[in-house]
Amino acid sequence: MAHLLGRLGVLEERIRALVAERRAHDPQPDDPFRGLYLSDEAIEAILERRPGPAQPTPASVRLADCEREADAAQHAGARLRLREVTDRFGLDPLDVDLLLLALAADVDPRFGQFFGYLNDDVTRRRPTVAVALTLCDRPLGSGAARAHLIHGPLIAGGLVRMDDADQPFPVRSLRIPDRVAAHLLGDDEPDPALAGVLTPAPDTAWGDIDPLTRALAAGVDLIHLKEAATGSGRLLGIGALHALGRDAVVLDLHQLAAALDPPGLVDLAVREARLGGAGVVAGPVEALAETSAARSALTALTTTLTKPSATGPARSGRDVPVLLVGSAPWDPAWAARAPLLVDVPASTDAERAALWARALADPGPEPSRAAPTSPPGPDPAFDPEELDVAAATSQYRLDPEQVVRAARAAQVQARLDGGRIAAEHLRRGARAENGTALDRLARRIEPAVGWPDLVLPPATLTGLRELSLRARHRERVLGDWRMRPGGGRGHGVAALFAGDSGTGKTMSAEVVAGDLGLELYVVDLATVMDKYIGETEKNLERIFAGAARLNAVLLFDEADAVFGKRSEVKDAHDRYANVESAYLLQRIESFDGLLILTTNLRANIDEAFTRRLDVLVDFPLPDVEYRLALWDQCLGAVVPRADDLDLVFCAEAFALAGGAIRSSAVTAAYLAAADGGRLGMVHLVTAVQREYRKMGRLSLPSEFGRYWDLIG
Repeated sequence: MAHLLGRLGVLEERIRALVAERRAHDPQPDDPFRGLYLSDEAIEAILERRPGPAQPTPASVRLADCEREADAAQHAGARLRLREVTDRFGLDPLDVDLLLLALAADVDPRFGQFFGYLNDDVTRRRPTVAVALTLCDRPLGSGAARAHLIHGPLIAGGLVRMDDADQPFPVRSLRIPDRVAAHLLGDDEPDPALAGVLTPAPDTAWGDIDPLTRALAAGVDLIHLKEAATGSGRLLGIGALHALGRDAVVLDLHQLAAALDPPGLVDLAVREARLGGAGVVAGPVEALAETSAARSALTALTTTLTKPSATGPARSGRDVPVLLVGSAPWDPAWAARAPLLVDVPASTDAERAALWARALADPGPEPSRAAPTSPPGPDPAFDPEELDVAAATSQYRLDPEQVVRAARAAQVQARLDGGRIAAEHLRRGARAENGTALDRLARRIEPAVGWPDLVLPPATLTGLRELSLRARHRERVLGDWRMRPGGGRGHGVAALFAGDSGTGKTMSAEVVAGDLGLELYVVDLATVMDKYIGETEKNLERIFAGAARLNAVLLFDEADAVFGKRSEVKDAHDRYANVESAYLLQRIESFDGLLILTTNLRANIDEAFTRRLDVLVDFPLPDVEYRLALWDQCLGAVVPRADDLDLVFCAEAFALAGGAIRSSAVTAAYLAAADGGRLGMVHLVTAVQREYRKMGRLSLPSEFGRYWDLIG
């Protein structure tokens, strides 16, 4: 501040000298209305004067003293913001003087009065171009001097703006943006206009930043970081900038693309980075390829990297490195210059487990209290000996930033439940990272059943547990160990559940999802199928793309409607139906999520789909033993049972699937509730008879035996 105020003192000396020179030639120095009109005497005085530089003043002596004191302060370790801005924006001495002139009235109101006098207009409190160049000892007719205020680093860098564009150039006013003035005066808060697009720079360390650091140190200033599904280009870019002593201005390009003026916000962000000597990390870059305004912002990001000074090219170290992050490959049409292309690797299973453990061990920021008198809540406690983080989180495909956020969410959940972090809190934290990409295309189910709720043969249960095992360890086997290399194959797991209606296929999918701590999304085929050619594939692509970004199980119920067999081509309908199947074959192979297909008839599924399945589980109709277990489990332990309840008879007499047994049990419970509250055989056989009617089956007295007379 001492340096800045000293330079403003130098400016005041120049103004005093110019005021004295003006007063010496002023025909009406004491006119109270001067500046509001021009008298004949004033016009004569203007006609007699010739433009020329102002006379030398004692300001040069004070300037030398000020800079010597600044040198000493800088040598002692003081931060001189004016010199930082001078270096980072490539300003020459004239640029610095013009910047100070634009700043002066914002620091000391007296300068506004000075400029009103010098402008010969008391309503104009900022320096005009003519006054500014005169104070800087530059003739108004100098093209080189005028260039500083047309396309020089002050204007290109957004440090100074010129108002009154409709006025002649000499009488336009110079203005310094509030953010630049605040920075010079010691304020490091970013421009409020960037509030919607700036995101805090994560402080998480991940990945090998050395190659990127070397590239930045060598002067590479445009880099494209293509992310793998579980990698983070943002963390690599921020880490490399920090290793070079730079901060990072992090932009959310989704928010930027939705703004009213994306290119203008890019200019503000680049200026923010220059003011702080930082780099720009922005993503996802593909978000800026959607509209013309967004593409203009991308052009601004990739071309406004260095601002040459008025006297030559920018010096090394004054440029702003821009690191663009995205999951799509680089498109040469995005920029006129080619960036350095860097592939960001996927995080390994071990790296994610270490990030989970590190984030859980860090208590994080202290939660805000609702009131000063509120009792403190329990601090989240994490014991690595008690909780196996790797086993509890291996099924989640999260990038490093998501892992840290999920760990923070788990800590918040633990505060609610007593402060002890458990596996369930980790699951809730991971599920909190799921977006709403599938909500319009599929029905979300929060799993509420587990393995004890299943009544299935051992072979079927073995297949289901194998599916859960594959989903839990797929990142290690398919990612770290590369057991499915090449061909664009994804890290997904696909399974087919085949069996008659009501044999437990959908419920089993819910159990698998619950065992993995994932949500279940059931695809609504009504939202997928479309009579127009190509629309079904588009809807399916939206589903697969949305599911790939979620930690969830995707269930296609009655999948043979979509994944049916290809047929011989006899007309255009057959050809396009086969194209749809071919698309699905390719998409399943590249899918990164967990996919379950269910069908009532396995023979309806194309063999090519079967080859791409990882697990195939058959669901047979239950025999007497399993029907008895199903009746007992569906009635539960809460419903009051009458003494005449004969579940063995029901299991032996009624050949029903599990879904029909569950439906009959619910109907019987309603009948019992209306008949005194105890469930007996009269309610059960009546419910079975009604279930038969729904299924279109005949109710025979021989099948109901001695309980036939109970049916109302």
